[in-house]
Amino acid sequence: MKAQATAFGGGTIVNAIATGQGAAFGLGLRATAMVEPRPEDFGIRVHVPPGADPALATSAARRVLQKSGAKAGLEVSVASEIPISRGLKSSSAVANAVVLAGATGLGLKLDPMEVVRLSVEAHFDAGVTLTGAFDDACASLLGGICLTDNRDRRLLAVDRFPEGLVAVVQIPPRMTSKASLKGIDFSSIRSHVDRAFHLALRGAYFLALEANSAAYAPLLDVDETPARRARQAGATAAGITGAGPAILALATSAHVDAVRRSMEDGESEIRVIALDTIESREVML
Repeated sequence: MKAQATAFGGGTIVNAIATGQGAAFGLGLRATAMVEPRPEDFGIRVHVPPGADPALATSAARRVLQKSGAKAGLEVSVASEIPISRGLKSSSAVANAVVLAGATGLGLKLDPMEVVRLSVEAHFDAGVTLTGAFDDACASLLGGICLTDNRDRRLLAVDRFPEGLVAVVQIPPRMTSKASLKGIDFSSIRSHVDRAFHLALRGAYFLALEANSAAYAPLLDVDETPARRARQAGATAAGITGAGPAILALATSAHVDAVRRSMEDGESEIRVIALDTIESREVML
């Protein structure tokens, strides 16, 4: 049976690279996968947008096929509106969407955490993660805020931001590849990131987001100036998302226009994006 599923991108509150503990939240940016079972000798064939690496979608399809035990091939088509390698959880969204669609197409029933774990394993298989991105995968699938321990893949807490917030995201033309992160020593900021995570555990998400950004931005060579300008323009919080280079601000409707203008630099794309609070399984087609 041909099946289609959607999963969402996200933003960072606390990046898990330094400590293994992370916090992320869903953004209303979609990745969609269409999966159709084929005869076994067809194998796995993946179609992705131009410039995208098919390795992750292939790994996700292989994982769900192995989980099902079916003697089948899979044809996978992926479409995404999430900018890649900017810190907006495009990889988690693609992997989740492929796993969801593949499970439906193969008649396999998976609970949400099984979907997330298959997604994480696909990331490791494809070599596109340092931590497994369990926090990102949870936020992409479940929506809202997810606090996790990526080391043993535990979901510690789920929550929602206050009503009325949207994200204003500055998306520079340059990308941050996963390979470029492997030579960075994050031990020097571990204590700072740990304090940010404990702020998040207490529900102080805005303080945590900004403390996380202050710790990571210098190591990742990301300029925090747009985040500072966004705060001055009325943003509730602003900072680097993921490993960047995107900068994300949270703002109420009264401040969105001013925050958006403050983040313009003449070369970056500025997007105003709704927060996602819907579980991806609820929007499967």
